[in-house]
Amino acid sequence: MTRSSLIAPLPCPASRLGLPLMAALLAAAALVGTPCRAADPLEPATPEQGYFTPATQPDAIAYLPPPPQPGTVRQANDDHAFTTTRALRGSPRWALATADADLHENALLRSFSCAADLPLNTTDAPELSALIHKMDVSEIADMRNSKAYWHRPRPFVGNSQPICTEKDRAHLATSGAYPSGHTMLGWSTALVLAELLPERATQILQRGRVFGESRIICGVHWESDVQAGYMLGAAEIAALHGSAAFRADMDAARAELAALRSRATAPATHACAIEQEAASHSPL
Repeated sequence: MTRSSLIAPLPCPASRLGLPLMAALLAAAALVGTPCRAADPLEPATPEQGYFTPATQPDAIAYLPPPPQPGTVRQANDDHAFTTTRALRGSPRWALATADADLHENALLRSFSCAADLPLNTTDAPELSALIHKMDVSEIADMRNSKAYWHRPRPFVGNSQPICTEKDRAHLATSGAYPSGHTMLGWSTALVLAELLPERATQILQRGRVFGESRIICGVHWESDVQAGYMLGAAEIAALHGSAAFRADMDAARAELAALRSRATAPATHACAIEQEAASHSPL
């Protein structure tokens, strides 16, 4: 799944009651909603099969709270977080947020290497990579459906404030902000790795928090989008444990990581120090 899989175009506004019930259960994210522009050419022609079935696919619209409304304290908090974090442009924290925006599988795995104290990558951990990929495929539909339903503009829309991925500004502006898909996948990955590597659970979960916070630093998500992304990721992983195929793939990844632990060297300390510094200065 490419990082474009998490950037769904904002759909033409529609009432939830006017959508067929099956729309919330579709496993193929490309089939959810009616976009106001042509489909992304990078999307696969045939949606991949994830771990969920129509009967087990969660519905985030039902379990997530709605995003903040204009004039509320929650929206004021969102506005404050966006405005104050623009001052981080050009800092090491900004650079980390930029790196965290890359959701290609190798980049995602590498971002958890320091926390896992293992050099995670698709070459050395193919079972883990396949697990994360299929997990991504499984979660996408719920995330896409909820983004389409709430149709929330991103914080940089309508102003010229900087974001850490300027080349994606136009594309991101067509995509709903709530909930944060990057946060969902980062927190889901953290939960899976914490279960697979319990001796590193604290560090991995801390990195998962920082990964989500990077979306606030980057300026492409509101604070409440990220908080909802944590909840979304946790809910998806809880539901995925009901799948025998998911549990089997977890076992395969666990054995792979144990073997990797026996022969791997520790990750670079410079990157680890930057991540640790980020963890001690949360924007939440």
